[in-house]
Amino acid sequence: MPLIPEEPQIHESVPGPRAVAAVGRTASTPRPVPGPGPRPAPARPGNPGAQRGPAAVPSPRTPQRTAPAATPQIQLIPASVEGALDAADEAVDLLLDSGRAPGEVLVLTTGDPHPWAAHELSFGEASYWAQHDAADDVFYAGADAQRAACRPVVVVAVNGGSDSAVTAALPAAMARAGALLIVCGDPQRVNSLLATGA
Repeated sequence: MPLIPEEPQIHESVPGPRAVAAVGRTASTPRPVPGPGPRPAPARPGNPGAQRGPAAVPSPRTPQRTAPAATPQIQLIPASVEGALDAADEAVDLLLDSGRAPGEVLVLTTGDPHPWAAHELSFGEASYWAQHDAADDVFYAGADAQRAACRPVVVVAVNGGSDSAVTAALPAAMARAGALLIVCGDPQRVNSLLATGA
């Protein structure tokens, strides 16, 4: 199935926790203020619904239902090889502005490393991967980095690399994306590589 190019946008339907809005921004409508919610009714004697006991544990013979694995939403942002990193950075900015927590975003590159990754790697592999493991900020890695873990949002910058490298990177990135996969690259190249790799 070919991907349809889109302007950079982040849909509100993407599930996941949201970060608190930045201070100083104004909203056109008033927002609810966090505070105490409604209080539960006090327990009354003889009210079985108010009694709390241990949660029911299914017996081993009870069939377990498992939800099917959700397929992440995919967005293709048109970008040249030279502009793929800029498009990926813009997508990250939009994600963060829409309330995504930085630790939920993984950015992968198929060609040269992202400048942030190159800078952080200059301090050594241990420090670089410690930042990945902390998962409290956007993390940048090469698409072939086996150690990069799954995150709710994965952004792929198709900024070079061989056709076989890009073909391998796209399904691997989809497997790492929990809710949203954003691919920044040439739509013709991405779709033709997906068609030949399928």
